[in-house]
Amino acid sequence: MWILDSAFRNGGVDLWSKDGAVQKIHYEYDPPFYLHLPDPDLYHGMIEALEDQYRAEPCRFTTIFGEREGYRVFAGRQVAEAIEQQTQFAAQLFNVDVRRDQRFMAERGIIPCCADPDARFSPVFKHDMSLMEIKILDDPARAATCSDIEIVCERTGRLHGQEREVLADLFSLVSAYDPDVILMADADRWMSRLQLRARALGLTMPFSRSGQYRTMDSRSYWSYGRVEHKEAALIPDGRILIDTEQSFVYREGGLAGVLMASRLSGLSPGLASRFTPGTLISSYETYEAVRRGIAVPFRKSDAEVLRKFAELKAADRGGMMFQPEPGIFEDVDEIDFTSMYPSIIVQANLSPETIGHPESQQRGFLPTALEPLLALRIRTKQLKKTDPAITGIDAVLKWMLVTCFGYTGYKNAKFGRIEVHEGITGRSRDILLRTKDIAEAMDFRVLHGIVDCLWVQGSPVAALQERVNRETELLTELEHFNWIVFLPLNDGSGSCNRYYGRLSDGSVKVRGIAARRHDTPEYIRTMQGDMLKVMGGAATIVELNGLWDQVNAIYRNALQQLPSTPVQEMVISRRISRLTYAHRCIEGAAVNAYRQSGVPVAPGMKIRYVVRDARTYNVDPEWNAEHFDIPYYRKLLERAWADIAYAFKGRRRGEEKTGGISSQARTHTGNQR
Repeated sequence: MWILDSAFRNGGVDLWSKDGAVQKIHYEYDPPFYLHLPDPDLYHGMIEALEDQYRAEPCRFTTIFGEREGYRVFAGRQVAEAIEQQTQFAAQLFNVDVRRDQRFMAERGIIPCCADPDARFSPVFKHDMSLMEIKILDDPARAATCSDIEIVCERTGRLHGQEREVLADLFSLVSAYDPDVILMADADRWMSRLQLRARALGLTMPFSRSGQYRTMDSRSYWSYGRVEHKEAALIPDGRILIDTEQSFVYREGGLAGVLMASRLSGLSPGLASRFTPGTLISSYETYEAVRRGIAVPFRKSDAEVLRKFAELKAADRGGMMFQPEPGIFEDVDEIDFTSMYPSIIVQANLSPETIGHPESQQRGFLPTALEPLLALRIRTKQLKKTDPAITGIDAVLKWMLVTCFGYTGYKNAKFGRIEVHEGITGRSRDILLRTKDIAEAMDFRVLHGIVDCLWVQGSPVAALQERVNRETELLTELEHFNWIVFLPLNDGSGSCNRYYGRLSDGSVKVRGIAARRHDTPEYIRTMQGDMLKVMGGAATIVELNGLWDQVNAIYRNALQQLPSTPVQEMVISRRISRLTYAHRCIEGAAVNAYRQSGVPVAPGMKIRYVVRDARTYNVDPEWNAEHFDIPYYRKLLERAWADIAYAFKGRRRGEEKTGGISSQARTHTGNQR
């Protein structure tokens, strides 16, 4: 049974299967949650009431910490929360907030987007789903309805004109073609508007195969140090609707990545496409726990143990970084550990229940749950080198495994604990230091290191890799740079995350510079990209120096053409973190400009604007911009040029003094707490 959608409705679970024709199967399902009380005699009155009203039954159930005596209670979340209040949170509750359709499938071994359960961890996808792409060409930030739509399915068509005719034709095409998958940019912005306009115009919106929709509320939230925003969503029954603009999973992995995320997490593709990698890895762990008969805690009760400050300071130091000497270096190899943090979890048996005795013969929940996911990632990382179709799947796996580490330190993580988080980073620091020592013992010059990567000069690098793999018992990959530039900070020291260089295949790898940043105006991104493309033709520093005139000419031309450049190429895209600002700034002015245009904003949203006058903080939203501040954008242009020009200064600096990291390396550790 190939499941393309699932939902909990009408006291049961609806599964939409794609076996030729799409059909809905309804299963009655009323699962209990589990209750454990340290001293049941204290709450005998409450237990009797639960037995009378909600069919509570004595039982034993399994957690990652072992078996518990308790009760299964056939009730919902409201009753569970009432129990918490009545017991003053002495009660331990399990399986309260597990999605019921996910729990149903996990208990029965049903896997979404996978007809064969044995193929769950296979990178190969086979499906016969039909696709339709809907491109609404109106501006989602301002337009209340649609008047210009492009449809791509068996052939491409354009709908343009009055609102009623356009929507009627759109709905007619969706009904006639009946696609299994709809790809729509900004779908979550448009769907609620389409529903409202359809009702007002007396039309039936056909996106749901049952006529019903699940809803997700809009919200702003913190994730890895920045504010994100999620739009409210209408998710149709029996059909996969993907917001191609807002879905991180789709942007990184395409349709195959969404299907893989669904297959691993036990969520419907419609939900999986709207969740972050952190939510996906959490859902994967939840599915795995239920599948194995392990109860999922409602609230995490294994609090961090009390420690002395000195112990905390020693343990909670984050990942290791070696600060590079700025400059340009030739014939450099990057040693990159494959999924280092999840590999450490598996290798060192790190899990909440193994804290204090990781060498135990009993494997923890996290290592056993992550092991097949890690094996799949190692496989896809190799396969994508020869099969581009695997690239998206590999990207989704990468992000899920990256966030599984951060999730161990999240305060509300179902299967997390800060001591696990600290144990991972502690071992990663030891591994990077050990790798540096091995390299220097083999007469390699260490240039830079950051968490799970090391840049070295020397040979034979294959022998170094083999020894590192053997002694750390982790897998690494190599990337060879013909030359690489480590850029300086304002104080002249080397930046840990701003560099670019030419790989042996002729491509240029960049990190942290304008061409890589999402907020860079297109004009500046294009200029820097053109320069890097030219520089990519140089296999040595000598050849690179010979390209100075050609690269400098690109800059001079960009400066000369700046005043006559179309204003659309000067748009800056920023993700706002707040709505009020204590001091005047460009970002605050952009937020006010959106408000004045009647466009609602929320923390975590992306806004697009053009700076009209930086001195007076005059900013125009993208759609209103007619002029831009030439001196302001010239400074941005000069800043981008400085990063490129540094590559040509670097050679002369390198002749005057040597860079890199000696055995007395400067090291930095970032606090991850």
